[in-house]
Amino acid sequence: MKYLFGPVNSRRLGVSLGVDLMPYKTCSLNCVYCECGGTTSLTSELAEYVPTEDVIAELDGYLAGSPRLDVITFSGSGEPTLHSGIGRIIRHIRERYPQYKIAVLTNGTLLWNPAVRSSIAPADIVVPSLDAVSPGAFEKIGRPAGGITPDRVVDGLVEFRKEFPGRLFLEIFIVPGVNDTPEELAGLRDAALKIRPDSVQVNSLDRPGAEVWVEPAGRKELESLRELFAPLKVEIIGRPAERVYEDRHVTDMMKEIISILRRRPSTLDDLRLALGSDRETLGKVLESMIGKEMITAEELDRGKFYRIV
Repeated sequence: MKYLFGPVNSRRLGVSLGVDLMPYKTCSLNCVYCECGGTTSLTSELAEYVPTEDVIAELDGYLAGSPRLDVITFSGSGEPTLHSGIGRIIRHIRERYPQYKIAVLTNGTLLWNPAVRSSIAPADIVVPSLDAVSPGAFEKIGRPAGGITPDRVVDGLVEFRKEFPGRLFLEIFIVPGVNDTPEELAGLRDAALKIRPDSVQVNSLDRPGAEVWVEPAGRKELESLRELFAPLKVEIIGRPAERVYEDRHVTDMMKEIISILRRRPSTLDDLRLALGSDRETLGKVLESMIGKEMITAEELDRGKFYRIV
């Protein structure tokens, strides 16, 4: 599959079929914590970055088998709302495959644009991010394309919330030493209260980020934010549920592993849950791929993460 990946076991959404509309790594931000690595094409220009018809054809081919999924998620190698055809693809899924929920993971930087807001409005779930509201912290964490400011992002999110009938989960990624000061957190709380999401999802480093200096926040620090963001509901993003996608039949496991790791570094258990493979078989394949210098392994708090060379 060229534009689809997984299904993967998402920490937030369950068994998720990914739809990747962007060439690696095209985005309107260059976030220091991004699990995909540094942005190589920094832009805020809307365009048909990959052929819309080809994405729809690949979706039709995969979904014709009625796979067991919790959600179809637009995410992957860059910012999905940069793709001018995302609205058409979402509407196609909604009309042809109404049994599946649709989610969009977005950095929220383009929601000031009414056309972008309209394009993703048919989704069931939208998860925008907002990591800072002061210009200094916003620049340090997001390193945005020209014209993107925190005020513009917040205003776009406020307008989208007014128009969007689905569930809106606002993700805040804590970067210790940058956006965890009392002043920064107070600004984020005020913005969240204006946006009125269904919940605030507090996240921190779980996979290797784009910059080595980014460290994970402590669990105690993350838990303390529940009280700060009251009365909004706060979720602390945790590890994936232990659920195996048993219907997954991998004929070329190396190719499937590459497809997943190209979008996100993963542990053996992450891959096992996504691919429905046993640990022993998968471990041997991973070791073989390391020997062929196709992937590397890096020890982090949650275990050994595999990533593309």
